[in-house]
Amino acid sequence: MTSKVPLAFFDNANSIPMIGLGTWGSPPGEVTQAVKDAIDAGYRHIDCAHVYQNEHEVGDGIAAKIKEGVIKREDVFITSKLWNTFHRPDLVEGALCNTLKNLKLDYLDLYLIHWPVGYKEGDELFPFGPDGKTFIFSDADYVDTWKAMEKLVDAGLVKNIGLSNFNTKQIQRVLDVARIKPATNQIENHPYLHQSKITAFCADNKIIVTAYSPLGSPARPWVTEDDVVLLNDETVKTIAKKYGKEPAQILIRYQIQLGHVVIPKSVTKSRIASNFDVFGFELAAEDMKQLAALERNGRICPEFGAFGHPHHPFENEE
Repeated sequence: MTSKVPLAFFDNANSIPMIGLGTWGSPPGEVTQAVKDAIDAGYRHIDCAHVYQNEHEVGDGIAAKIKEGVIKREDVFITSKLWNTFHRPDLVEGALCNTLKNLKLDYLDLYLIHWPVGYKEGDELFPFGPDGKTFIFSDADYVDTWKAMEKLVDAGLVKNIGLSNFNTKQIQRVLDVARIKPATNQIENHPYLHQSKITAFCADNKIIVTAYSPLGSPARPWVTEDDVVLLNDETVKTIAKKYGKEPAQILIRYQIQLGHVVIPKSVTKSRIASNFDVFGFELAAEDMKQLAALERNGRICPEFGAFGHPHHPFENEE
């Protein structure tokens, strides 16, 4: 199937498909098939990360579709992220090479610093301190990490580099030292959390916003019975009924019309296809306003264990 996904263009003129398959929280053993189903449905953008611990399954899915002749490597845009325990500059290239090995790829299309906070270097992804609640931090500074990321582009291992979960002050610190400008900032974005100051700052600096958890991440591990469910919001459901669409399709279309790249996650074949079916309609201005009015600063991914870190993006938000 030929993909007809519209593209967003980075400031360096490279492009990224505006919808991709997210893989955070996808159950082990189901990710390979999800990737294959997504590629068959027309997706040409897969979003990964070392910390998701499923990049080997993503790699199996991509390799299978290349072997079948459905795609060539250059047809798909693959993103991954540098985890917090690899912020020290001398660890950055090794972390990338491990990701490339798991994904069975020679290069990435986009590599992000996953968070501005650095954790203690070592084998533990989440190196908890004595309290068992907060992590042991590294004193590595992400501006030094960024310089190591630039070297990956020089080496041809990565085509584009960017940020994730950075606030405006932190993005500016990177811009102040950058030889290669960040292509994107991947942040939580949905009608309950627009992060309008960050999105405006990114727009002013020609940095593409990539929206994660666009559906409100209803299956997040720490969800409680009392948490509101964005997909069940009456405004969202009313708009969905108006267009004869699913609530998820409305939320994905909303991000696209905001000009954001969007990466919804699913391992269910029918939902993967449905989430992709968002290009045959357009939300009216009044519906966009209704969705914008749902803002409640409802952050889903606060990175609890990093509270107290001098570079925590939300404690020191600007």
